[in-house]
This record gives sequence, C-alpha cells and structure tokens, in this order.
Amino acid sequence: MPDNEDFNRELAAAAREMQDEDGSRQAMERAVAIATKILPGCDAAGVCVVYPGQRVDTHATSDDVLRQVDSLQHELQEGPCLDALRLQDTVQSSDLSTDERWPRWGPEVVRRLGLFSIVSYRLFSTGDNLGALNLYGKGKAAFTTDDVHDGMALAAHVGVALAGAQEVENLEKALAGRTVIGQATGMLMERFDLSPDRAFGVLSRLSQHRNLKLRQLAEQIVHTREVPKG
Repeated sequence: MPDNEDFNRELAAAAREMQDEDGSRQAMERAVAIATKILPGCDAAGVCVVYPGQRVDTHATSDDVLRQVDSLQHELQEGPCLDALRLQDTVQSSDLSTDERWPRWGPEVVRRLGLFSIVSYRLFSTGDNLGALNLYGKGKAAFTTDDVHDGMALAAHVGVALAGAQEVENLEKALAGRTVIGQATGMLMERFDLSPDRAFGVLSRLSQHRNLKLRQLAEQIVHTREVPKG
C-alpha cells in the first residue's frame, strides 16, 4: 500500500488526466475498462444504444464478442437493453440460462459466451433512443447488492458524458445512494473544481490504479481527509 505522499501524488495525477479528457467516446471506453476492474463480479462490459425499430448498436466494449450479444437482442427482439427501454431503468438477471423474460436470448448468451449474469443500466432516453451500460458475469448471481449500486454510480457518470449537462442531477442522485462514494466525490469536486462526473471519474481511475474497490477507496479518502493541496 503506497504511503500518504504517494497517494496524494497519484490523486493529483488522476485529477489532471480527467481534466484533460473530453468526449463521449472516451467516457464510454473508460467506463467499460473501469467496470471490469473495480466490480468483482464483472467479467465483461459494454455500452450500447437502442434506436427506433429496436436496432441495437454497440458503441464501446471490453470484449468484441459482446457485439454478438447486442446483435442477438435485435435479431430476437428480446433482452435487457430492450426491457430497460420499455420497462425500467435497471434490469438484472442472476441466471440467464433460466430467466423466463428472455427464453431465447438468455440461453444463447450462456451457450455462446458462458455469461450467466447481467445488470443493464439505462444511461439516457431521448425519444425512442436508449443508451445502456451492460455488465456481464461468468458466474451465476455474480453481482452483489453493493456491486449493483456501484455500477449505478458508474452508469450515471457515463450518462453525463453521453446525454449532456442535464444528466448531472442523475449522477448526484446515484451517488447519494452510496454515501461514502458521494462524500469522497464531493471532496474531489471541491478540491479540484471538477464537475460531478469528472470527480467520479477521478475516483474510479484511482480505484483501478490502486486495485481497490471503489467503496474502499472512498472510505480511505473520507477517513484520512488526504486530499492534496496542489
């Protein structure tokens, strides 16, 4: 574990990187990379967009095989992205091989890719368009309640980048549900004059660099109050 001085330098570097980074494409690519590293049950992640006519396009992925998963939803007209558009903001399954909501899609995902678990988060909805962050796990019931909540905060961060400044409120609501993460993000916002999505990005990047769960890193920041002065 690095000492406090090393930690402060790392935090400052991450903040500078986030300030220099712009664009929805980078945000999506960063999100799928972060998800597989900070969420223990997540083996693959992707961001897709559903268009009128239920066409599903993959915009970023940690593994190109997930493009097959998204295409299959369009082909079969069933799957979590479509349900997130029609039914609810967060869609979860602990066993795709037996989930009755997707009797054709689920077993095919298991057969082709060996992925049993999924959590799908709505990122934004404009008219009939839907953006979604999808997290997949190889094990059954791969995602704990904490994992789902942490993924929600990550999805809110991506939603800000994709849907614009009006989505900042969604990020703040998501972070409010994770008190320690919200406190740590607020400290970074104040110290570095960052927007909520960029501050959360700093926290996520540090979690990845230090090989700590997001929640553990947030607790360390809040407990030590070790936010660098420059």
